[in-house]
Amino acid sequence: MTPKPPGSVRIIAGRWRNSRLDVADAAGLRPTSERVRETVFNWLQPRLPGARCLDLFAGSGALGLEAASRGAAQVLLIERDPRLVQRLRASVERLNATQVRVLGADANAWLASASASEPFDIVFVDPPFALDLWNRTLASLAPVLASDARVYVEASPDAAIAVPVGWSLLREGRTREVRYALYAVGAQAPATLTTGQGNQRDIP
Repeated sequence: MTPKPPGSVRIIAGRWRNSRLDVADAAGLRPTSERVRETVFNWLQPRLPGARCLDLFAGSGALGLEAASRGAAQVLLIERDPRLVQRLRASVERLNATQVRVLGADANAWLASASASEPFDIVFVDPPFALDLWNRTLASLAPVLASDARVYVEASPDAAIAVPVGWSLLREGRTREVRYALYAVGAQAPATLTTGQGNQRDIP
């Protein structure tokens, strides 16, 4: 049974530190845990100031709004559930997050027609696990990615993720519920990979 989502999550750091975001009891909604978000944003922090970020399956907005709180210049939140879109817009308005835009759309349908005129530096891919959208989504990202973009992927531990040719795994971590990983686009990975638990191993 899928655990019931919490009633709210908090923004961890930055301009809106400790602000709460509502989390609806909606099918497939599973906000990234605070522990995982703290690790991921420690990885991303050097790239966040001034970055353009895309949160494709925004849900509660925990990833995209954390990025905005920590200095991202522009954030696009995409969510197809009208009820969640309404909550996202309410959160953006309450925080006066003028650099954040909410779009009510299916993420993969939007990618199919997206323009590459303003590519994104950081993309978050955390779809509802039951829909198994990872590979379809990752294969569609190329037109919207900056040449040295970073892509964060959160998945179930047993998901078979096929990343596009030319991507490099930079960091990864695991909990009992999720595997989370950060990829570099068009860049070489370092000689070692650091997991979310602080361990290191050689990259295969």
